[in-house]
Amino acid sequence: MKLTQTVSTAVAASVLALTAVSAHADGKTDLIQRLPLAQKAELDGMATGLTQSPARQLMGQLVQPAMGLVPPEKREATAKQIDAELQKYLDTATPIVKASAAKTGTPAIASVLADKFTEDELKQLVVMLESPIIKKYQAALPDVQKALVESITADARPQVDPKLKALQENVRKILDTASNGKLSQAMAKQQAEAQQGQAAAAKPAAKPAAKK
Repeated sequence: MKLTQTVSTAVAASVLALTAVSAHADGKTDLIQRLPLAQKAELDGMATGLTQSPARQLMGQLVQPAMGLVPPEKREATAKQIDAELQKYLDTATPIVKASAAKTGTPAIASVLADKFTEDELKQLVVMLESPIIKKYQAALPDVQKALVESITADARPQVDPKLKALQENVRKILDTASNGKLSQAMAKQQAEAQQGQAAAAKPAAKPAAKK
């Protein structure tokens, strides 16, 4: 499981809530830093979403289905163990991704917007929500968001991926112990079936018998 490329829809919506600033701001960088998307709160929110997304995916793909294998009397204790592992991951990984967002976020935004907008256009963007330039800004948002996600993910991945792997393995062990090994059995069966399916798909189709 990797740190996925996900951006909350709230990020895109929040960009429209531009704060009025002086039209005499100097330089593109200063103007870009005044946009909400470049603010610390927005970058922190994006970083939190990027960190939580793979954990939510793990919960949905592994934990929820596997809890049915755990005896009812063990489910509450098992859930608490998993919650503790999840919180440990969030407590250690979130600061890493937030630091990456603080370090690479604004430069990533600036590299896209500075290329697509002149300084005069950025001034209009900051002070005039009803300006036609807002449409151009909105059109650039996918590139901005892509640059942000790529830069933050690339910087944080080497440190976060091992934590995700540890979380996945610890949660699997908790569930396997609580289910008396049923999870391992189910996963082994699933893997064997997948290998059989791959082998069958790789077999050449039988040639039709020649007509006499």
